Amino acid sequence: MELIRWNPMKSLFDVPSRFDTLFDGIFFPTRADSGKEGIWSWNPVVDVYENDDALVVKAELPGVDKDQISVNVEGRILTLRGERKTENEAKEENYYRRERTYGHFERSFTLPAEVDPESTKAEYKDGVLKIEVPKPAEQKPKQITVH
Repeated sequence: MELIRWNPMKSLFDVPSRFDTLFDGIFFPTRADSGKEGIWSWNPVVDVYENDDALVVKAELPGVDKDQISVNVEGRILTLRGERKTENEAKEENYYRRERTYGHFERSFTLPAEVDPESTKAEYKDGVLKIEVPKPAEQKPKQITVH
C-alpha cells in the first residue's frame, strides 16, 4: 500500500467539493455505503438528436444483455427499460473499491409527434443501443424548387 502525504492546504480548498458530496448524498442517494441499493438505481447516459428522416436515441448500456432491454413506443412516449445484473464473482470483503452500479433502469422521452411503433428500429452493438424513430410524413422537411 502506498502512503499519501496529507496536505492541509488541499483540504482547505476542497471544501466546496465536500459540500457538494454532502448534499448529493442527502438529496440524490444513488449509492448506499452499506451495500444496499439506494432509492434510485442507475440510469444510462443518452444522446437524442434528429436527422432528416428520423429521431435518433443512443443509449450507453455496457454490461447489459440484449434480452434485458425493452423499447416501447406508445403515442408520443418512447420508453427504454432494462436491467444490469450484479456480477457475483468476488466476495464483498475482497473488493477494494466498488463504483459500478446495478439494477433496473427506465428512461422515457416525449416525441415531437405520434409515430408508427412498427416503423421504429432498434440496434444493440458494443454496449450502445441505437433507436431510430422515423419522422411522420408531415414533419419531414420538404425541399422546394425555386423557378
